[in-house]
Formats: sequence, structure tokens, C-alpha cells
Amino acid sequence: MIRVGHFSDLHYCEKNLQEADRCFGFAVDEAIRNGIDVAVISGDATDHALDVHSPAVVRLARQVLRLADHCPVLMLQGTFSHEPPGTLSIFPLLAGRHPIHVADRISQVALGIDGRWAQAEGWRFDQVPSGTRTLFTCIPTVNKAAVAAVVGAADAAVAQGQELASLLSGYARIHAAARADLVPTIGVSHGTVMGCLTEHGVPMAGFDHEFTTGSLFAAQAQAFLLGHIHRHQVWEQEGRAIAYAGSIGRFHHGEVGDKGFVLWEVGASVTRLELVATPARRTVDLFFEGKPDLSRIEAAVQEQRLQGAHVRVRWVVADEDRHEVDRDAIKRVLAGAADVQLEGRVVPVVRSRAAGISRCAGLADKVRMWSSVTSTRPEPLLECLARLAESEPAKVAAAALARISVEPNAIVDGLAREDEAVGPAPTDKGSEPKDQPAEYELF
Repeated sequence: MIRVGHFSDLHYCEKNLQEADRCFGFAVDEAIRNGIDVAVISGDATDHALDVHSPAVVRLARQVLRLADHCPVLMLQGTFSHEPPGTLSIFPLLAGRHPIHVADRISQVALGIDGRWAQAEGWRFDQVPSGTRTLFTCIPTVNKAAVAAVVGAADAAVAQGQELASLLSGYARIHAAARADLVPTIGVSHGTVMGCLTEHGVPMAGFDHEFTTGSLFAAQAQAFLLGHIHRHQVWEQEGRAIAYAGSIGRFHHGEVGDKGFVLWEVGASVTRLELVATPARRTVDLFFEGKPDLSRIEAAVQEQRLQGAHVRVRWVVADEDRHEVDRDAIKRVLAGAADVQLEGRVVPVVRSRAAGISRCAGLADKVRMWSSVTSTRPEPLLECLARLAESEPAKVAAAALARISVEPNAIVDGLAREDEAVGPAPTDKGSEPKDQPAEYELF
């Protein structure tokens, strides 16, 4: 039986430094206190390419060195965008009491009774090396671009999963031999299991992921330690187990579940595991359909005790209300929070367009097309349009000015009579103009 401390997705960088180092430091303390025999970091120790002199690299190196002073350490290559190839090369150079092995290619490595690492020359051992205490099968992140170069970009994702399934089944024989010799067998990898849940509770469906639980169990390893997904989750079958450790801390809003590391006890034919939670930061989301309600935010401060929490306030408002959101007032109410993120979404004003209006032959046809789209009566507009077409601009303007000065609310009815003198509209009932809605009044 061997006790393993399984850490993953540390994501050290300047932005995450406080959260990552506090949580990883706590995890290292707990792992040492629990007397682990070997430490495994299953990928994404860093968040992106870092300069060697950056504070994040220094802090990470110090924590890994603390582990190496206690027990042997295995570090797996993670996602290339987080850990560019070569990022982990400096860690075997740390002068700890125990060796650090970096697994950056598909291979097997044996941890000897003397506490040293022995790596297979190829993808696996032909037989279990003598003096092996634990046999590790390491499958770091696979370069999908290399797969695409062989099978084409469209088929690369599916082909990668198929090739990894064949590879995993190829380890079954050596794992069975190790089990017969009472040697614990442990797989370590970094990737996505189809059907697993993300840290936001979203299932990873589809057939373009690296693994399935069936392909991982087919390797016949007693335990499979995974990285990449930030939510802790476990699958068990016939005494064997697969588990994500999850991220060491809470780096984004909306992440569900505890954060921590996994304590494993692995024997030749038995497996036990336990998640040890780290003091990850607390995040709170406040959503509003409309302008943020300060009274509700104040109530949330009292009810949820948001002092020291990382709070995100989101709202959705119409374009005309965007300037009524008082960001400073929200920040004042949340003054006790460790961090406040304000995210507003503005719904733009949508204007109706009449499809095909540009292809209409005349202006009257365009008016009819627009009226049909806006559910408007076209007749009043067409009448006004006809009057404008039959009168000279000077007479239209003069009639408008005369009508405004005599009877501002009336509608001019003499535009078509070009030879008649411009004057007040007739009061005779039979000559009254038809009523028109106010929105169509041109004068």
C-alpha cells in the first residue's frame, strides 16, 4: 500500500498567485502531515508561459521543493497553452532530498523501493523492474496538431480518442503482471473524460474528448489520477478508481463544489481516496434582470456576510437605461468584499427593416412595404405623399406657415389647388379634410 498526494491544476501566475499559493501551501502542509509516500501533480502547474524570475515561478518552486524534501515527486506535462513544452524542465534541478521526475512523454516510470525514479525507454516496460514499489503509467497532454497532420484536422479529435483507447488497452498486460507481483499500479494523465462535469456543472458531451471511463478502466491500473477538469469527481469499478483532483483553488466565478487535493491509498488490488478541501476563496454572484437593486444588494450583504468574499454583480438593461446604473453606489454597498466585478449587458434598440424595400419601383410602393412591416395604415401617408408630389415646395411651405398662424392644429386642404389663393381652410363640413393620426402630420 502506498499513500499518494494528488494535486492538479495549480495555475500559478501573477493574477492567481495569492489564491494558488495559499491553497497549494495549505495542501502541501496537509499532505506532509498525512505522511504521503509520493506526490503527483497531474498537469497545469502554471497558467501560461512565465519568466523564470517571476514571483509566481519562485513561489511554485518553493512549494514543490517542500514536497521534494518530504517524498519523491512526479510532475506531468499539462495543456500546452498553460504549460508550454519545457516549462517543467527546471524542476528536476531543484536540490530536494528526493528526486523530481517530469513526465513530458507517453511512458511508464517505476518508483523504486530506494525512492528513485526509473523511466522506460519506450512507451512501457517489457516487464516490471525488480525493486519496484509502484508502477506509474504517464500519459501527458497529446499534441493534437501532430494527430491532425496525419489524419486531417476534421478527424483529429476523434482519431486522438481512438488512438489513446488503443494505447491504454496496451498497458493491461504489464499492469496485470505488476498486480501479480503485489505492485500497485497508478495511471496519471491530463485530459477530458467524456461525460464528466466542468467546474460550472456543465457535462462534457460529444465524441471529441481524449478519454472515456471505459478506455481508462481498460488499462487495468488500480488508480487513475487525472488533471485538466477543475471539478473533483470519481468513477469506480471493481475496486479500481478514476478521479479528478480538481483545481487547487477557485479561480473563476460560478465554480461549484469544494476545491482541494486527493489523498490516495493504493495497493495491488485495493484503492481508497479522500478529497481534502483547501481554503479556496468564496465567490458570490448577484444577478438582476434590469437595473441593480441597491436594497437587495444590501440585504445580500447582511444575509450572506459578503465581507471578504469575491462578488460579481451582473445586470441587463435597455440601452436608454444604461446611464441610470450607479456603479459607485454598488461599490460603496460592497465595500467589505475582497473584490467586486461589475458586468452590465446593454440590450440595444432594435429597429425594424423592411426586407426588399430597396427593390420597390416607386416611393409609394416603398411606403406600402414599410407599412406592412410596421403594421401601419398606408393610406394617410399615401395621401400626404400625393399632395407633396402635386404641389410646388414654395406653396407647400407657404400653406404650412399660413395654417400654423391661423389654425395650428388643422390640416391644410388646399395644397392641390395650385391656381387658388392660399388661405384658411374652409369651415364647411362637406369640405373638411379626413382625420389623420398625429404621427402622420407633416406640418
